[in-house]
Formats: sequence, structure tokens, C-alpha cells
Amino acid sequence: MEFLYFPEDKMEYFPGIIVVLFFCVIAVIVTRMFIKISKREEAKFDEQYGEKMNINDRQNKQDE
Repeated sequence: MEFLYFPEDKMEYFPGIIVVLFFCVIAVIVTRMFIKISKREEAKFDEQYGEKMNINDRQNKQDE
């Protein structure tokens, strides 16, 4: 089992831990950014087409 390497000096783990934490923080930031942009686009869509969708909903309910 030579392919497994567990260093005696535990200080060798720190660079890997730092890289993983860095990428986790970046992933959280990007996810929050996507959510924020998505909400902004949803509000813009509702502002632009909201009234038309409400009219269509009312017409569909009347047809039933």
C-alpha cells in the first residue's frame, strides 16, 4: 500500500486544508451571487410581464 501517504509532520496538511477552505468560500460566494442575480431577474420579469400574465390567468379561469 505504497500509494497512501500519511505524513509524519502534520504541518504538511495545512496547504491542502487552506486550498479546500478557499474553494469552499468561493463556492458559497458564487452561489449567493447566482441567487441574488436570479431574484433580480425575476423581479425584472415580473415588472415587465406580470400584468400580461395576470390578464391571461383571469382569461383562462373565465374560459373554464
